[in-house]
Amino acid sequence: MRKFARQLMRARFWLAAGACALMLAGCAQFKYYFQAAQGQYALWSEARPIEDWLGDPTTDPKLKARLEKALLIRRFAVKELGLPDNASYRNYAALNRPYVLWNVVATPSLSLRPIQWCFPVAGCVSYRGYYSKEDAEAYADELRKEGNDVQLGGVPAYSTLGWFSDPLLSSFINYSDAELARMVFHELAHQVAYMQGDSRFNEAFATAVEEAGVQRWLDMYGNPAMREAYDRYSARRRDFLDLLVRHRALLASNYARKVSDKKKHEEKLRIFAALKEEYRLMKINSWGGYTGYDRFFAEPLNNAHLASVATYNDFLPGFRALLVQEKTFPRFYAAVQGMSTLSLSERQARLLHLGQPPPPQPDTVATQSIASPER
Repeated sequence: MRKFARQLMRARFWLAAGACALMLAGCAQFKYYFQAAQGQYALWSEARPIEDWLGDPTTDPKLKARLEKALLIRRFAVKELGLPDNASYRNYAALNRPYVLWNVVATPSLSLRPIQWCFPVAGCVSYRGYYSKEDAEAYADELRKEGNDVQLGGVPAYSTLGWFSDPLLSSFINYSDAELARMVFHELAHQVAYMQGDSRFNEAFATAVEEAGVQRWLDMYGNPAMREAYDRYSARRRDFLDLLVRHRALLASNYARKVSDKKKHEEKLRIFAALKEEYRLMKINSWGGYTGYDRFFAEPLNNAHLASVATYNDFLPGFRALLVQEKTFPRFYAAVQGMSTLSLSERQARLLHLGQPPPPQPDTVATQSIASPER
């Protein structure tokens, strides 16, 4: 019966994907949507319920341990964080590749504004995903030939926003406990609130949920070694993002200058060279030689590498403040969902206002002196 139900769901998926593709204009668009349908179907074909993997005597014991941990994380996500209690992340698929997707991000050569692609469900986003690295590389080459800056990056997980049951994947199942929890919380958060065409809102919201969720997870299940390791990871991540944000601001100032494009390109090269050198020194002086972010610098840097920095971070302080203000996850989610009635500019203004640091408090003694004059 379970097998029949899964086959029926797949048949419905193929019908929906085919109808969607037929409505698209142009062969290139049809080809892109067809590879997306094929990729999603392949995930379904490989995915099996976690209980099946655990009951299979041929399953590697290490994988069984990770899947048992994933089930614990999944239950925690529902009970403690109020995240959706559905079939997502209750199946597992072993892939024959390091990433589930490869995303292509592109910008003009003298701009940090990413090119947008629009889709029927997700709306307009600043990336284009491919299940085949070769297909992603071919499209990236097309964009480069048009004079754009391009980044091609592997993606370990993604969310179908609750339309389908997203499986756990071999691309991230072996992450540390805290990192695995972070990934699951982040992707499930996209099923709670998603604003079409507003990537900065969506990613900052999911990041706020993952941060708070992992802290609760560590409070309940962590030990001193786990907390220390996650604190080190979080500190390095903040350092790295701060580094990118600072150099992104320098690039933005450069592109806004009223000088020739030649001079802007020259300054662009200098800024990226400075970024690489600061990273090298940070690894030595602050991280003890940690090389976890070297992959980011494996290819020549360009605008596309920094285009998504704002996507994840611009509104994060606002969501953090809103969670503190609302006190519980259900109230937080309701407040976030309530923003769907606001226009894009109103949402952004609301989050920027929430994220502003509180004004400095007057000196306590001085306040008392003014409020209670001597008698």
